[in-house]
Amino acid sequence: MSFRAEAGGLFSALRRSLLHHQHHQCRSITKVRLKWVKNRSLDHVIDTETDLKAACLLKDAIKRSSAGFLTAKSVAEWQKALGLTVPVLRFLRRYPTLFHEFPHARYAGLPCFKLTDAALLLDSQEKSIHQKYEHDTVERLSKVLMMTKTKTLPLRCLIPLKWDLGLPDNFMKLLIPNYPDHFQFVKASSGDAYLKLVNWPESYAASALEKRNESNGAGGEYRQFKRGQTALAFPMNFPRGYGAQKKVKAWMDEFQKLPYISPYEDSRHIDPSSDLMEKRVVGVLHEILSLTIHKKTKRNYLRSLREELNLPHKFTRIFTRYPGIFYLSLKCKTTTVAIREGYRRGKLVDPHPLVRLREKFYHVMRTGLIYRGKGLGMIPPEDIMLDDVEDETEQEESEGEELGANEGCDEDSSEMDDEFDGQE
Repeated sequence: MSFRAEAGGLFSALRRSLLHHQHHQCRSITKVRLKWVKNRSLDHVIDTETDLKAACLLKDAIKRSSAGFLTAKSVAEWQKALGLTVPVLRFLRRYPTLFHEFPHARYAGLPCFKLTDAALLLDSQEKSIHQKYEHDTVERLSKVLMMTKTKTLPLRCLIPLKWDLGLPDNFMKLLIPNYPDHFQFVKASSGDAYLKLVNWPESYAASALEKRNESNGAGGEYRQFKRGQTALAFPMNFPRGYGAQKKVKAWMDEFQKLPYISPYEDSRHIDPSSDLMEKRVVGVLHEILSLTIHKKTKRNYLRSLREELNLPHKFTRIFTRYPGIFYLSLKCKTTTVAIREGYRRGKLVDPHPLVRLREKFYHVMRTGLIYRGKGLGMIPPEDIMLDDVEDETEQEESEGEELGANEGCDEDSSEMDDEFDGQE
């Protein structure tokens, strides 16, 4: 049985007639363009996790090295790939609790770096988490493939998302071959390598929004939705002052009344220029970000998935058009998008165990930065084994949002979208 036939069995005829209703297949909602609002606590999370991600990637690179260390020369060109604003050598020296510097055996002037005992212990804990939650990882990866048109993704698009999706560093060698009933490597005529979903796991075809409504007391409404009699509303967390504005409220009320289209449903029958398609795009982006363990990723990573996810060319404008759902940040010389509901007061609402481990990793990093030059014994091994460490990314109680110049709202315009499009 084909993927389309299997997926089609999940949706009732009543819902399909609703999706084809002429009222929803045209542009009928007057949109309001909101001014961009800076969120200091989310910007701080993105700022700190940029260094955290770079340190984790360097840790993995050292583990992969057959020599067990990296030279300063070998990492000199990695600054852009790691998303750093400083040279890699300076970054490595900044965190002596993770990276131990020593001279090369043959070239005394060449700095080399290997992992400290603390970093090795954290790496061991990370492996244990990957093994314990392997089925969760398989589900997350399967769901990403299920949202694509061909149920395949090129590895060049998937590998950059590895850290955000919580995939193990060596997932192509150790994870994928263990699940031949889920995944298969294929090669395109162009020579590009792809990861293909072998079977459609019906139990996975429920979005984060559907699960949320099913489990948090909206049972009656959710049952009506399953019968095709109502829509599901996206959680909204507007910047301060916006939610009460009449134009915004009227616009969002109309948007929320549109039928919710599962990101796992075939969308090729929907008019690309309709309000319904726009809500479907919001749903797909919401689901992709929900599948990331930090509830955020770089905008360019999503752009690389555009064609496979059947998204319009300028789909990234959705992020500035729906600031109650998404937050767009320009920190660290890149553009990062997050879902607001994933965070409360600058902290993840429901952190994955791997996120907890990364918090410990960041704690070790910060300790090394603060006590540089005072020896490497400032972190006892028992501290690393603790399940809870002080969350050094926590911010002040408020969300710390600041309106840009000219507070308020206007009729839909692409001015702010164009400004963000020029930032990468």
